Amino acid sequence: MTVDHTHLPQIAGVEWRREDTLVPYRDALAAMQDRNAAIHAGEADELVWLLEHPPVYTAGTSAKEKDLLDPRFEVVEAGRGGEFTYHGPGQRIGYVLVNLGKRARDVRGYVHAIEGWVIDALSDFGVEAWRAEGRIGIWTRDIDGGEAKIGAIGVRVRKWVTMHGFSVNLSPDLSHFGGIVPCGISEYGVTSMARLGRDVTADQWDAALGRHAQAFFDKLEMACPTQ
Repeated sequence: MTVDHTHLPQIAGVEWRREDTLVPYRDALAAMQDRNAAIHAGEADELVWLLEHPPVYTAGTSAKEKDLLDPRFEVVEAGRGGEFTYHGPGQRIGYVLVNLGKRARDVRGYVHAIEGWVIDALSDFGVEAWRAEGRIGIWTRDIDGGEAKIGAIGVRVRKWVTMHGFSVNLSPDLSHFGGIVPCGISEYGVTSMARLGRDVTADQWDAALGRHAQAFFDKLEMACPTQ
C-alpha cells in the first residue's frame, strides 16, 4: 500500500494515509479492525485513510435480504451500521478511526461532524449538499432536479474507537448501484460529481477534505455539535 502525505493536514496524533491503487475490501476491513484495537490500547495514532475499492457490495447490520437485488459483485458483511452499500472505482472512501473516549463521548455528534465535513468539502467544487431528516447519507440536487445521494455514511464504534466512515461518488459506474437498494432507500436515486458535470480527481477531493479537516476534529471536542 502507498502512503502519501502530499497536501494532507498535519494534526497531532492523527496519521493520514492515501492509496493510489484499489484496496480489496476484506483487506481494508481486517486492517481497520487491527488499527482499532491498537488505537484503543494506546499503541497507534488515530487514522484517516483515503482509498478506493474494487467493486463490492457491503452489508451493514441492518441490511435486508430483499434489498440485494442482483449480487453481481462479492457481498461482504461489514459490521458497520446501515444497510447495503456499493463501493467501487471512482468512489472515494474515507475511513476514520478516532478515539472518542478522549473527546466528547457523543456518537450522534460524531456522525453529524462527518456529514458536515463531507458537505463542506463538496462546497469547494460548487456542489450544494445537505442532510435529510430520516434519510442517512449526503444529498444533493441531481441533473433532473430531484434529490439524489452523492455520499454515504456508515460507522461502527468499538470501545469508543470509531471504524468505517464515509464514501463520496466522484465518478463511479452508477449502474453498479442497481444491484442493491442503496441504504434501503428506493425512492431516491444516486448521483456523482461526474454526473453533475464536475471533473474531480481523487487528489483534488482528498485535498478538499484536508482543508476542512481541522474543523472536523474541532467538532469532536464538543458534545452535540449543531453546525
